[in-house]
Amino acid sequence: MSTKTSTIINEIEKVIVGKRRVVERVLMALLSEGHVLLDDVPGVGKTTLALACSRVMGMDYHRIQFTPDVVPSDIVGFSIYSKETGRFDYKPGVVMTNLLLADEINRTSSKTQSALLEVMEEGQVTVDGVTHMLPKPFVVIATQNPVGSAGTQLLPQAQLDRFMIRLEMGYPDYKSQVEILRDRQISNPIDDVREVVHKEEILAMQEEVRTIHVEDVILEYVTSLATATREEEMIRLGISPRGALAVVKMAKAHAYLSGRDYVIPEDVQKVFVDVCAHRLIMNPKARISELTAKDVLKNIMKKVKSPDSGR
Repeated sequence: MSTKTSTIINEIEKVIVGKRRVVERVLMALLSEGHVLLDDVPGVGKTTLALACSRVMGMDYHRIQFTPDVVPSDIVGFSIYSKETGRFDYKPGVVMTNLLLADEINRTSSKTQSALLEVMEEGQVTVDGVTHMLPKPFVVIATQNPVGSAGTQLLPQAQLDRFMIRLEMGYPDYKSQVEILRDRQISNPIDDVREVVHKEEILAMQEEVRTIHVEDVILEYVTSLATATREEEMIRLGISPRGALAVVKMAKAHAYLSGRDYVIPEDVQKVFVDVCAHRLIMNPKARISELTAKDVLKNIMKKVKSPDSGR
């Protein structure tokens, strides 16, 4: 792992204790220009993780609390007539930032959720026929609470497919919980988090990740895995080409964090489940068999032959 990425992770871990795997994968998604869905119960640090990332990486940060009365213009902005200029001026929405925290995204309407589709895919918003580019870098970190469905709207599959990864924070272990309680007796550690890289450095790191080399044999391996999900009897909707591309991007970021300028099969295997589980639609047979998407994906990795990791 490079000194720069190690410094970023260590600084975030001052606040997010005992969750190095989650922190690493959020950083990998950001470096591969993807978006993150944090799906977990309240109080485990989802919002704090997003805030810590913005501060450590020197990114502008906006947060929007999704509720049933939030409308698309709150997100993308709107045009308003100016008597002084005699024209309509664009008033930016909350997306005009580097890191957008979409808190409890499943508590707003499908129409409002869909306002993020163009934002997440194209890095731009179109209001009244005029396109406005978002600042770079740009990442959406969305949270949702899987407990209690009252007043919630499931994310449409097209929206889920635009998240690079879906992660669960999980409860801290015993030692980490004691450390959290000890550190927060007098002050909040988030106040002591410092900026260790600038936005320009993040953009440079994203460019370095894009240039990571991927052999054809690795691309064939990813294709075989994606094809296997489309042919698996437990799965009704398998991995799309966008999903397969996301696997390659995340594998490159994993290689980057591992200090390599090329991808090996292990990079694919380490990210495959996190990238793909939320993209699948399972058959009723899977539910009857009590198999989750993660279970099926792990079985697929066992069945599909991995190429030689030698180089």
